[in-house]
This record gives sequence, C-alpha cells and structure tokens, in this order.
Amino acid sequence: MRLPPHILVVNGIKVRRPVFLIGAPHSGTDLLARALKRSPGFHVTMGRASVAHVVYAFARKPSIGQTSGAVRVMRDALAESWQVLARSCGQCAESCREAGGVTGTGPCVSAGDITRFGDGSPDLLYSAHVLLQAFPDARFVQLIRDGRDVVAGMLDDPACLAWFKPVMLTEQTEFPNPFLGVNKDEHLERWKGMPAAGKSALRWRSAVRMSAELRRTLPEEQLLTLRYEDLVLKPAPSVAMLAEFLETRVSKVVLYDTGVPRVGAWRAKLRGPDLELVEKVAREELKRLGYVNSRP
Repeated sequence: MRLPPHILVVNGIKVRRPVFLIGAPHSGTDLLARALKRSPGFHVTMGRASVAHVVYAFARKPSIGQTSGAVRVMRDALAESWQVLARSCGQCAESCREAGGVTGTGPCVSAGDITRFGDGSPDLLYSAHVLLQAFPDARFVQLIRDGRDVVAGMLDDPACLAWFKPVMLTEQTEFPNPFLGVNKDEHLERWKGMPAAGKSALRWRSAVRMSAELRRTLPEEQLLTLRYEDLVLKPAPSVAMLAEFLETRVSKVVLYDTGVPRVGAWRAKLRGPDLELVEKVAREELKRLGYVNSRP
C-alpha cells in the first residue's frame, strides 16, 4: 500500500510546490532569490543556518543523502527556516535581510500574506535529490553562467575560498565528491596542489554536470533552466518565462540594479595562468554550453 505524500505545514500554511533555486556558486541564484522575495505571496529564505548545516553535511558526505532519515532532516530544516517569528530575520544572512528590506531582526514578511515558499540558499544543488523526495511537487529553477565569470566571482568571495583550505577536509568527506569536483580520492593530492582558480573551475564543472543530469531526469513542469546572461541582458523575456513556469508574477526590479555582476567580468579579472587553467579544466563544459567561443 502506497502511503500518501507528506504535507509540511508551516505557520498554519500547507507547503505546496515550493521553489528551490540551484546552480554553481555565483551563477545568479541569489539574484533570482531577491526577485522572488519581492514577488507577491512568496516567502523565500537564503542561507539560514538550519538549512546550511544540512546542505553542507550532505555535500561533505553524499551518502547521508541516501539514508532514510535524510528527507525528514531536510523537511525539518526548511520548516525551521520558513517559520515567521518576531525575530526570524535575526537568524538570516545579511544578504537575505537586505533583499527583504529588513533593518532589524524582522520578520520580513507577514504570515498572512504567504501563499508560496522557496529557498535560494547557496549550494542547494548538492541536495536536489533530497529536496525532490521531501517535496515531490517542488519546482526547481537552475541558473547556468559562463564558468569563467563564476570562477572570477569565487576568487573574490572569501566564503567560497574557505572551502579550499585543507582544514575543511575532514574524515567525513567522501569521494566521489561533486561539491569539490573531485571524482576519486586518489585525485585528492593533485586537488590540494591546484591554485584556487583550478579548484573553482572543478566546482563549476561538477555543478553544470549535475545540472545536466537534472535536466535529463526531471519533467519540464518541474525544472526550468535559465542562463545568467539572458537574465541580466534580456530581463523581460527571462522573467516572463519564470513567471509562466511558477504561475505567478515575478518582480524584475532587482535585475536592473547597477550592482548586478556584469556579464564578461572575467575578461578583466582572470588573466594569464588562471584563465588558462580554468579553460583547460572546464573546456568540455564551456564548449558544450557555447561559452568557449565567447572570448574574442
């Protein structure tokens, strides 16, 4: 006998068709999260500790995501993240509070206005299969961006670079490890000796491979793939696609912000050996996605 699907209730609201934003670091998931936070009825969280702890536990040790308790742990983490309490926003990352226009501890949204939940926490991609089991009706929006721009962004981000320190590799780290982009443990010593640009390229390469696998396995009604370049350079049609996919109005105001990372920033930020290494490590994926020929 098949059991009925679990229905999560948060703030007295049934969680239906939650939206998860996924992609490699600096691919634009934070930008989409900002847009959805300004869209009517949406309660979107970004980087709450309850979710981050679970996501990075799964990233370090992918086998945890295959255990029977993984789904419950993920549901509980998101339920905690989505709760609207008097001081909810005090537990959020600064980027989330800023996106919600909160100057204090919150909350950034009224529980009575919520009709839809979502999460745009960093690195959700590595928990996508658990999220799908936890919420079979979930909608995923994945962002693809030129790997050279992604690497340039990662090299300017201390939080990303921190993962490349040897101390971050614990006994819990398993291989193959999509999060690090390392397929076999015997490749670990080579990985340790790589410059940060190479490690960043490995992460991007692994992320786009995972995105391609999701594209092959999830039905069209559950997964939308957008390119960062289209989102920034042609916001109107990209937002229209997103609105149709999510069946809701989506704000595009944040996409016109002057602070949005520009397309092609790698040309000024990646030079010499770093650029050569990135294009060597990720050449196949850059070519497959049509980015390799964008360099004049």
